[in-house]
Amino acid sequence: MKITLRNAQKQDIPLVIELIKELALYEKALEQVSITPEELERDGFCEQPLFWIILAEHKNEIIGMSFYYIRYSTWKGKCLYLEDIIVKEAYRRMGIGKLLFDATIEEAKKIDAALLTWQVLEWNTPAIHFYEKYKASFDPEWLNGRLTREQIKHFNK
Repeated sequence: MKITLRNAQKQDIPLVIELIKELALYEKALEQVSITPEELERDGFCEQPLFWIILAEHKNEIIGMSFYYIRYSTWKGKCLYLEDIIVKEAYRRMGIGKLLFDATIEEAKKIDAALLTWQVLEWNTPAIHFYEKYKASFDPEWLNGRLTREQIKHFNK
């Protein structure tokens, strides 16, 4: 199977949204997806993008993506954060995730990132095993904190 990797373009946004929803469905959280095509276009396809997407294609069909951005650690410096690797269900276990992850590692190399980080749900054993093949380590010490858009909007000092 011939897989082509390329950077996402504005016109790919509807298919990117489909992939995001497919992952959310897999993670039993489809109702939590609220991102709009307009937000993705505004934030990722502007003069100073907040994220980048590598797409995997087979016969001109988008079948997967790596979605990442740069963050900064006060302890380590510049880091690449992998938000998601998503492969359509029909194409899983064919090496596409590996191609996308390898390409993401190459992006981390290009920017001389101190770290490449990501999260994986503790019940997602296929993903955990995938990352273990890279000798990745998982941090048991940190909890994920967050405030929602609504909480931020209604914050009063």
